[in-house]
Amino acid sequence: MSDEVQTILVIDDHPLMRKGIVQLVTMEASLRLIGEAGDGWQGLELARRLRPDLILLDLNMRGLNGLDTLKALKATEDLESRVIILTVSDSEEDVVAALRAGADGYLLKDMEPEDVLQSLRVAAQGRMALGERVAGILADALRHESRIKPDADVGLTEREREILALIADGHSNKLIARELKIAEGTVKVHVKHLLRKLNLDSRVEAAVWAVRRGFRPHGGNPADHGRK
Repeated sequence: MSDEVQTILVIDDHPLMRKGIVQLVTMEASLRLIGEAGDGWQGLELARRLRPDLILLDLNMRGLNGLDTLKALKATEDLESRVIILTVSDSEEDVVAALRAGADGYLLKDMEPEDVLQSLRVAAQGRMALGERVAGILADALRHESRIKPDADVGLTEREREILALIADGHSNKLIARELKIAEGTVKVHVKHLLRKLNLDSRVEAAVWAVRRGFRPHGGNPADHGRK
């Protein structure tokens, strides 16, 4: 885990909720608040100007909603901020839509404050931050997906299997590139190919696919990969 302080931007249209989030962030020495926005448009402007490490984004906002704000953030060139949804919605449709749009985490506002902070620490490491209930919701959503191919029909290459194992362990493309000593652009190409072979839309779905099937490269544990 990096010892660097992570900068954070909060985008939420409820002033009281935003104040509570700001107070929570100030409790964590590894996080530094650099901005807060009361709507999606202001959030976009601040994100592009301040370039925070992490963005906490409400999903249900007036005007430019959270999902459209997320898509705009992810479409912004050279913006490498990790975007974590923090919302009251535990709707399966919202969870899947946000993760497919590129969210780097999905947390619920009724989580314990310590759990939210722990999830932000996870996100700061470049890993996917999912609340426990959200992980269950996502697993249920994928369980009902009849289009997912069986393991035997996938035909992944050895490198794709290595990358899938690291995705299942929550690694970002940057961390995977560092782990495997390859270019981040090369990782993105491999991820694109393995998603196509799995007939999935996002790396989060691929991670759940791998975990549910006990997927392991070389018969090993993804969490131990690269640490032998």
